[in-house]
Amino acid sequence: MSWSRHGRDGDEGRGKGRRSYHHGNLREALIEAALDLIAAKGPAGFTVAEAARSAGVSPAAPYRHFRDRDALMADVARQGFERFEAFLKTAWADGRPDSFTALGNVGRAYLAFARTEPAYYSAMFEAGVPLDEHPELREAGDRSFAIVRKACEQLSETLPKDERPPALMMALHIWSLSHGIASLFARGDAGLRKLPMSPEDLLEAAVLIYLQGLGLGRP
Repeated sequence: MSWSRHGRDGDEGRGKGRRSYHHGNLREALIEAALDLIAAKGPAGFTVAEAARSAGVSPAAPYRHFRDRDALMADVARQGFERFEAFLKTAWADGRPDSFTALGNVGRAYLAFARTEPAYYSAMFEAGVPLDEHPELREAGDRSFAIVRKACEQLSETLPKDERPPALMMALHIWSLSHGIASLFARGDAGLRKLPMSPEDLLEAAVLIYLQGLGLGRP
C-alpha cells in the first residue's frame, strides 16, 4: 500500500510567535491567541480573558465576536476542521491512482494533520464543545468524515454487490483506527507517546489487516 505523506511545513512549534493584532482583524487575532494558549496549556487551560490579553486587547473585546469561551473554541475547532478537510481532500485526490492507494494516503494525511497542527487537533477533538449548540462546527466535522466515507464507498464497490460491507461501518472503523493512532503516537505536542515503529507503519498494518478481513486487497 502506498501511503504518501501529506503535511504542511511551517506550522510546527506554534506558540513560538504569534501575529500581532491589527485593528479590524480581532476575530483572527483571538483565534491565533487561543491556538497559542492551547499549545501551551491545552484546550481547557485558559480563559477568554487570557486570550484577550494574549491578543493585546481589552477583556471585553472578545465578546464583540464570541458570546462565551465555547463560542471561541467552536470557531477555532471549525477552522481546524476546514484545514483538516483540505488535508484529506488533497490526499484522497478523487481516488487516484486507485481507491486502495488513495485510502492509504488519507490515513497518512490524518496522521500528518495531528503532527503539524496539534493545537487545532486538540480544539477539534478535546475541547468538549457542545455540537448541538454549534451546528457549523458539526457540519465542518461531517464534511471531513464524508471524505473518509467516500473513500470507503469507492473501495467497497470493487467487490461484488452482494459481498460489499456497509461503507458507513467501514468509514467509522477506518476513522477510529486513524484517530486512535494519531492521538496516541502522531501528535506534535507533549501528548506524544513513543512507539517502536512509525505511526504510518502501524496504521498501514492495521488497515491492511482490516481490509483483508473484509475481502479487500490491493487491486
